[in-house]
Amino acid sequence: MLEKYAFIALFAVIALIFPFAGFIVAKILRPRKPNPVKQATYECGLETIGETWVQFRVQYYLYALVFILFDVEAVFLFPWAVSIKQLGLYALVEMFIFLGLLIAGLAYAWKKGALRWV
Repeated sequence: MLEKYAFIALFAVIALIFPFAGFIVAKILRPRKPNPVKQATYECGLETIGETWVQFRVQYYLYALVFILFDVEAVFLFPWAVSIKQLGLYALVEMFIFLGLLIAGLAYAWKKGALRWV
């Protein structure tokens, strides 16, 4: 039984080593010529004036989350639409349930005012 999982364990070890090997090789091969200009903070080619950490409104993140929600919906809808004939009535009902949940979430966000641009 353990022999069956040896391949997976070997693959996991290689998957963990591979990224670190890339970092190590890059560190060995990179040029080392530090100077103050290369070490300076870069922001659009200008020196920063005042506080550089700006706190963004939470509303921007809510827009991003709603966008991701409907983007993921599209990822599930396209393969379903392509194979609707082979899937049958069960898949049609499941997709209506899925869309109903998404519409309920959109209605909730709309009702809470999360989509209002202020």
